[in-house]
Amino acid sequence: MPEATLLQRRHRVLGSASPLFYDKPLHLVRGEGVWLFDVDGRRYLDVYNNVPCVGHCNPHVTEAMHRQATTLNIHTRYLDEQVVRYAERLTATFGEPLDTAMFTCTGSEANELALRLARFASGGTGIIVSDYNYHGNSASLAEVTTALPSPEPFAAHARAVPIPCLYHAPAGTTEAQLAEQYAANIAAAIASMQAQGIRPAALLIDTLFANEGLPRVPASFVNKAAALIRAAGGLFIADEVQSGFGRTGDHLWGHQAHGVVPDIVTLGKPMGNGYPLAGLITHKTLVESFGRHAMYFNTFGGSPVAAAVGMAVLDVIEQQQLLLNAQTVGAYVQQRLQALAEKHSIIGDVRGKGLFFAMELVRDHRTKESAGLEARKVVNDMRENGVLISKIGAGDNILKLRPPLVFSRDNADLFVDTLDNALSAI
Repeated sequence: MPEATLLQRRHRVLGSASPLFYDKPLHLVRGEGVWLFDVDGRRYLDVYNNVPCVGHCNPHVTEAMHRQATTLNIHTRYLDEQVVRYAERLTATFGEPLDTAMFTCTGSEANELALRLARFASGGTGIIVSDYNYHGNSASLAEVTTALPSPEPFAAHARAVPIPCLYHAPAGTTEAQLAEQYAANIAAAIASMQAQGIRPAALLIDTLFANEGLPRVPASFVNKAAALIRAAGGLFIADEVQSGFGRTGDHLWGHQAHGVVPDIVTLGKPMGNGYPLAGLITHKTLVESFGRHAMYFNTFGGSPVAAAVGMAVLDVIEQQQLLLNAQTVGAYVQQRLQALAEKHSIIGDVRGKGLFFAMELVRDHRTKESAGLEARKVVNDMRENGVLISKIGAGDNILKLRPPLVFSRDNADLFVDTLDNALSAI
């Protein structure tokens, strides 16, 4: 079927506002490892999708899904050993006191549930987020979203604070000074709530700050932020939907890079390698106290099939040593991207952890003016040349690079060489 015809059919039944990547939409029909294939059989290197974290259509994961689906799949209010074993294995990867799981189907559901828990535990309603965030598409999350357009006005009970970035810090500012300055913004947000009779309930952030463009934040900032919200009676929620499951290489979870244990950790996207599996991890006291006042259950979240898939994802991460791969290949990619920065003046900054990178494009190194149009051209040029990436940031000028964890050095060379050509073409 011609792509134009399929696009018309999509618009007719899904609406023309349903988003698609790239100026020329991509019609994909198959995936394998780090590769995606279009309707014409053309192969694309995937350097964007972290949902299939252990590779597209990973055989161990798909076999586990098939095996359980042909045995038993029911809603979640029956005893099932597979579900219990998965929860035991998953919670064992977290530090104390994070020892209890609650399962959902999506990251939006996980963050929505986390806010319910935080409001219950704190007795408050106030939420602090970053000033360029996305944590989900429920009504209560949409009204605190700042990175995407939304008909919901920003909530009166919420405050959005800027996140420090060493690249954009004024010359001569030390890390310690920057951390203090931006922690003061959180303190001011808390004081502003309290002045209006709003009790703080939670600070909700992704500790990699992925949507913000992976800024290099001062080492002490997240600890200071967590301490401030807790002193005000609120909870610290770490959204690991993008930064979890070994993405950073050094740790399984993004928050572990900061040496701080959140009160609640939310999970999603890579958790099921494409199967709808998400959830949160917190401490048993909070879950059981909440459960005495609200009967939480999720018909599909944490089903036997979901648990089988989640277990298989952890199998592959461990057996294929994908944290080590994220470390070693990630360091190699970082080295090659830094070399590109020396060659192409449009590259203002290269940032990253493990197999997650951000390349900020600027028109002027002194003013750091965003090169948003140029970033869009690079993304579309890469797509035309068989490599898939995306872009983020308030200026739409930060290339977002987030390949599956099975990415190899050969894959990295193809990616960086293609990016070099795309940058040269600007």
